[in-house]
Amino acid sequence: MSGISEPYIIHYPWICAVSDDAGSQVELIECFDCIGGAMWVKKHYAQSPLVTDVRTVGSMNRFLLRTGEVDLALEGSKFPAGISKVSVEGNEIAISYIGMGGGGVGATICRAGAEGVLRSEYDESGGGKVAGSTIVLSRKNRVLIGVDDTDTPEEGATWTLVHNIARTVANEQHRYLSHTIVQLFPVPFRTKNCVGVVAEFATSNPDDLASKFSELLMQYTLSKETGMAVFTGFSPDRLLEYGWRTKTGQVSPDDARALAGDDLKIWINGRGITGAIAAIPFYTRYDEGLRLCGQS
Repeated sequence: MSGISEPYIIHYPWICAVSDDAGSQVELIECFDCIGGAMWVKKHYAQSPLVTDVRTVGSMNRFLLRTGEVDLALEGSKFPAGISKVSVEGNEIAISYIGMGGGGVGATICRAGAEGVLRSEYDESGGGKVAGSTIVLSRKNRVLIGVDDTDTPEEGATWTLVHNIARTVANEQHRYLSHTIVQLFPVPFRTKNCVGVVAEFATSNPDDLASKFSELLMQYTLSKETGMAVFTGFSPDRLLEYGWRTKTGQVSPDDARALAGDDLKIWINGRGITGAIAAIPFYTRYDEGLRLCGQS
């Protein structure tokens, strides 16, 4: 048997963060390697006043944070670790953690070496000590790419093409975060299942990402009616009412196109733009996205 070089460290594979334009809200996304540790973190970090929501999506814990700094009254077993400071300055986001015992190990060295961390400071941890750290991340934008109508009755599948393109364009600059299939109203001209797809990214260059994605989509689509829309912003909630309309009845592509604005750009303007835009507000809302309206 080979030895264990770091028996008391489990490294986070990567960490990234996006913020709103004002720099008052941050979503911190931590990709974890140990699910037991991640569920422990989710439970205890939620007690920090800076954490307004936390959820697990795949192998990621996603913390919705407000900026600020707080003193955490840590207490073994009850509140052993948490997030104590969140700040947004220019193109950087800084997150400070503190923890005691094993929680201090997770709060410090386990995160410091994650991909995406620009620099870090951390205390010596382990045993019964209280330890803290600050990691600095690149401030990224959330980009949601909606796609519909890429296949024909004979071949193709939109959900597979979107995932494979997303994986191809992904790198540290363009972090591929999620893929969501959204059930739409089964219109008469559908291929078969009538779904749109949205791929979520955290990126420092939205235009470069959208350009690379659309180039591959045009190369591999099998349909002349493909639609692709790109939303850039912290939350696409303004599109949610429209998204639900496409689940309950047929909607005109012109209704979809009318939603375009500074935060929503149409990159490929076929009839599929209806489902492409409809998918965007359901990113990571898997149960709602898959719901077929009119059926239980």
